[in-house]
Amino acid sequence: MLSIELIRKNPRDIEQQLARRGEDARIEQICALDERRRSSITVRDRFRAQRNQLSQRFGELRKQAMGDRANSAMENRLRQEIQAVNKQMESSDRVTSELDSQLHDLLLALPNIPSPDVPDGLDESGNQIVRTWGEPKSFSFPPKPHWELGEDLKIIDWTRGAKLSGSRFFVLFGAGAQMERALVNWMLDLHVARHGYTEVYPPALVREEIMTGSGNLPKFGDNLYRDAEDDLWLIPTAEVPLTNLHRDEILELNDLPRHYVSCTPCFRREKAAAGRDTRGIKRVHQFNKVELYKFVEPETSSRELDLLVSNAEEVCRGLGLTYRVLKLCAGDLGFPSAITYDIEVWAPGSGEWLEVSSCSNCTDFQARRSNVRFRPKPGATLEFPHTINGSGLALPRTLIAIMETYQRADGSIELPEVLLPYLGFRVVGGD
Repeated sequence: MLSIELIRKNPRDIEQQLARRGEDARIEQICALDERRRSSITVRDRFRAQRNQLSQRFGELRKQAMGDRANSAMENRLRQEIQAVNKQMESSDRVTSELDSQLHDLLLALPNIPSPDVPDGLDESGNQIVRTWGEPKSFSFPPKPHWELGEDLKIIDWTRGAKLSGSRFFVLFGAGAQMERALVNWMLDLHVARHGYTEVYPPALVREEIMTGSGNLPKFGDNLYRDAEDDLWLIPTAEVPLTNLHRDEILELNDLPRHYVSCTPCFRREKAAAGRDTRGIKRVHQFNKVELYKFVEPETSSRELDLLVSNAEEVCRGLGLTYRVLKLCAGDLGFPSAITYDIEVWAPGSGEWLEVSSCSNCTDFQARRSNVRFRPKPGATLEFPHTINGSGLALPRTLIAIMETYQRADGSIELPEVLLPYLGFRVVGGD
């Protein structure tokens, strides 16, 4: 959430920054509503001060001699005045509360402002390639896409996935399920042992305010799954519960930075993508993802983002996957993000780059929505930490890239060496 103080101070600048994202933000309306709210608070406080004065006079009269008719008459008049002021204050409270609610709703609808070094552009065509690693693999035979490999090797079953749950669900069998489990375990071990993250296993169902804190609600409600009876939401990413781990808490400076890693199932309706990427397991309703998440001091967040991107890149290199890093333009940023780097791996069978990680610095946007604060030093004013997140990596797209990169002419797949300790075998299929 953007600070109302920031908007109040620089309304034109905020409007221009959000316009870079293609947002027609209602900053003028927000400022007008904020002015009305502050005026209402002034009126309410005036009534409260008046009531306090009347109550003090009433108490002084009660201390005087009882039975004094003049005092009794004065008490009655003061009592009536207090009752009248109470009614006015209650009415003013209702107005202030309603204005607060309207302003809060408008602020929740605003995305984060892009960092100054984010390139201009309204869609993915404005994204910039920052660096690449490796060269696309060449084959002495026509490489197959993963949906053909998965079917031939009987490790991915879309028919049974659809039978169980409908379109865009799948079942992994045998070596397919083992490969996914091995990938998750290797990535978690890498991030914990080498990169120093603390592993977390959070719930996959969360309350509405938790979705709001991460920035998924209210804007993206149509793309989320919900249990209406218990009013719980299935998480689209572990970023949601990790953002809210310290909700309504005050962290001390020595509590930062906090580095977390988590693997959870992720659930997305993908309504906006209807008709796109329907073949294979590239875009599905349920998948697993290893998520990296940080709470950091604002002064260190740029460096911490670079480190997180580097951690995700190390996974790609360890798996021997050709990849590239893109800096997203303003119009392609996620709702809570101020700056984002996407990591895409090359899938030679499908002939396309697949996003396996989106690494973002959300500045204080999510912390403000979740009321996570920290104290820079004893006695100092509370501040909001910056939050940073990114996949390290997402499945099943990582699995797709491995299958298509390591396929052999006989239709078998020779897997990356780093997975051997987790699998006990190196080749899927073949003689």
